[in-house]
Amino acid sequence: MKVHQLLDHYGVTENPFAQEDAASDQVFREHCLNGTHHAAWDKIYGNPLSPATSVVFGEQGSGKTALRLQIASKLQEFNRSHPNERAFIVQYEDFNPFLDAFRDRLSTRQRKPDRALQNWRLFDHMDSILTLAVTRLADTIRNDGVDLKDSSHNITLDALSRLSRPQKRDLQMLAAFYDQNRDVSAPQRWTLLRRKLKFSTWRAQWDLGIGILGTIVTLAVTIWLKESVKALFSWWVVLIVLAFWAPFLWRQFKCWWTAWGVHRQVRVIDHHTGSLRQILSQFQQTELIGQPFPGRARGDDRYELLTRLQSVLQTLGFSSIVVLMDRVDEPHLVHGSPERIKDLVWPLFDNKFLKHPGIAFKLLLPSTVVGYLNRQEKEFYERSRLDKQNMILSLSWTGQGLYDVANDRIRACAKLAEKPLSIKDLFDGSISEQELIGVFDRLRAPRHLFKFLYRLFIEHCSKYTEDTPTWKIQRDTMQSTLALFMRDLEAYDQKLGTG
Repeated sequence: MKVHQLLDHYGVTENPFAQEDAASDQVFREHCLNGTHHAAWDKIYGNPLSPATSVVFGEQGSGKTALRLQIASKLQEFNRSHPNERAFIVQYEDFNPFLDAFRDRLSTRQRKPDRALQNWRLFDHMDSILTLAVTRLADTIRNDGVDLKDSSHNITLDALSRLSRPQKRDLQMLAAFYDQNRDVSAPQRWTLLRRKLKFSTWRAQWDLGIGILGTIVTLAVTIWLKESVKALFSWWVVLIVLAFWAPFLWRQFKCWWTAWGVHRQVRVIDHHTGSLRQILSQFQQTELIGQPFPGRARGDDRYELLTRLQSVLQTLGFSSIVVLMDRVDEPHLVHGSPERIKDLVWPLFDNKFLKHPGIAFKLLLPSTVVGYLNRQEKEFYERSRLDKQNMILSLSWTGQGLYDVANDRIRACAKLAEKPLSIKDLFDGSISEQELIGVFDRLRAPRHLFKFLYRLFIEHCSKYTEDTPTWKIQRDTMQSTLALFMRDLEAYDQKLGTG
């Protein structure tokens, strides 16, 4: 007997429990995003009109990625109904590009995986988040206001026209530092953004014009007075020409110095100093004076740049920024190590940053690092103020919650069923709903539930032939499969150090 025979009998067109990762789970994406939520959903999601940070710890398979996708889906729905109070969503879950660039900046000795992340700081997180946000915003503007990944992030031409000259300058400055679209070179994508924003830069070239004009006039006068080409090479002629070019050369040097500082201190992305100098030279000198540059190993300039990004987004119809942080245990530099996860995440626990006005952080973290919280000193808690961050130490599921999850999934796949289907319908009548809830309660997490039911279907079908099928899962099959599954689960927990 095959599993699809069992499912076909109930009108289920695909196995509801075949996928274990929410990121690649089509059943979840198409049918369950707005279905069953965790009991702590209201505390985690909050209210987009009054954004608040949440810190969630959960074991592998407890639904952190599913929670991130549900938050993103709910925010997209909110954006469509509140076009002038939208939340700008930043998916902070692919760390490999940032960590690769960061590691390349370290000395040979510090590049070892056990040491590299010990050098990670809060401003590295800020640079990473700014990179994701600015790149997405710049891509949308260059694409005539259309966000190819999320229509709720679209920007109208009328909103772009409301940007003031200083706001356009701020956006162009942010794009110079953080726009990381690799389809074209940095100067080309910056120029395209400038044209979309109608940000004129010709006044910035006044010193270049003086240099060219002064050179032509000096050479013409010299030839006219001396009537000899040899006079062009006189030392006083060279000095006069250099004097005309001095403002231009001095400004180029200052732009290069700024570009070099940014290249040295922004460690999570690769900047080409020459390209960045070329971009910075497009700004008027008066527009650069007093502006924040991420050229120092500190967060002050990043806070100011973040505030300016918020000002631009506010004009474009976004009243808040929501940062969804997930999958911190997956980067190759972390490789699931609790110690390295702590080194990567702990700098974020800064109350000033987590409570920055207009920004909500949803930190979905593995439970393997919870033990480190109990070993932190008083200074850590004073700086992080985790008591203010809507912290959930365990994203645990009750048997009732998992029972609802199983029902949602099987009903989503029961497209040919004649009546509403329940997970209990697949089991022998002697197995009550409360008994099933008790079994599911032992499984703790949705991923464990899916693995167990998938294995149970296979075990049941292996006991019967296609000619003499049995459509109900028997008690002895459920109990024996559960015993083996729990043994394997405990062995896996011990390997992870969580058992």
